[in-house]
Amino acid sequence: MNVTSRDRKAPPGELGSLLRYWRDVRGVSQLDLSLDAGVSQRQISFIESGRSVPGRETLLTLAQTLDVPLRERNALLLAAGYAPLYSEAPWNAQEMRSVIRALERVVRQHEPFPAIAMDGHWNVLMTNDAAPRFFNCFIDMASREGPRNMLHLMFDRQGMRPFLADWDTVSRSLLQRVYRESVGRVIDDDTARLLDELLAYPDVPRDWKSWHAPATAPAMPMIPLGFVKDGIVLRYFSMITSVGAPQNVAAQELRLECMFPVDDATEARHHAMLAAHSSKR
Repeated sequence: MNVTSRDRKAPPGELGSLLRYWRDVRGVSQLDLSLDAGVSQRQISFIESGRSVPGRETLLTLAQTLDVPLRERNALLLAAGYAPLYSEAPWNAQEMRSVIRALERVVRQHEPFPAIAMDGHWNVLMTNDAAPRFFNCFIDMASREGPRNMLHLMFDRQGMRPFLADWDTVSRSLLQRVYRESVGRVIDDDTARLLDELLAYPDVPRDWKSWHAPATAPAMPMIPLGFVKDGIVLRYFSMITSVGAPQNVAAQELRLECMFPVDDATEARHHAMLAAHSSKR
């Protein structure tokens, strides 16, 4: 069951189904939820069977205990007959200005390496100057239609796919990241659709869910992302930043990815590549 607070009219019994769904997702029994949330097991049973509707604070306590994403907490509130609590204003709304200014500072300070702010489905919201300059060293970014999605950019043969080193490893690790970094560790309809679109590209390994990095892999604390330029592999890794203690749906779904060179050789080649590309413009 994939739910969203965009569905403003909840059918009868929907609250119980939603709560049971989130218990199943988290692998939590009614007894475990009762002990963790401080709510009686009998009350949880009555909610799930549709025999009672909890108070607003009780429902929020259950949602907090189950680590339900903010967007879906709104859905629970609506199903119980309460108004949504968490703003679903877009990422660039006025109430998000302090977060946006922080993102702008971070991406600006990360020059000359790429920094990219994305929503929960890898759609690009903001970049520093280095990001398009970097990708333009390989392809003509202006020829790609928007909105831009980082995963489609990586998997598309008209995008960065021909320049990716170690495709089998990189594609599996990227697909696993979609699962690992999905908001609330839950695959919603949009994420499922994105995965289907990525799996439709040619030469995508089908065993990506069960794959793990081989023991013979280089002794690195992460899987590097390699790009081939003039026969030389430039290797980078990413650091992902999210907003702490979000109270806004868009804030919770924001992801900031900053790319760093793995080694000194890649850093030197990165500077040279961007300088050479700039001189040709």
